[in-house]
Amino acid sequence: MVRTNIYLDEAQIAALEAASRDLGVSRAELVRRLIDSGLGTPQPAGLEADLEAIERSFGVGGASTAPPRQPDERARHLERVRRGS
Repeated sequence: MVRTNIYLDEAQIAALEAASRDLGVSRAELVRRLIDSGLGTPQPAGLEADLEAIERSFGVGGASTAPPRQPDERARHLERVRRGS
């Protein structure tokens, strides 16, 4: 990788910081993903990419009529999928 410096305004930094925290990735990783997405660079395929998409999409649909889950149920399930159990 090559280091690149860019100038962002405070609102952009705040939005980037919040999004990276929500996704659990570094700001640099999020910037790389956003650049790839904006340029139409093919995204990785496979289990890890699928699990990452699930993580990113969780809660996007708003309120649900489904019964509430226990706080850690989703995390335990995704961990079992990662381990192949």
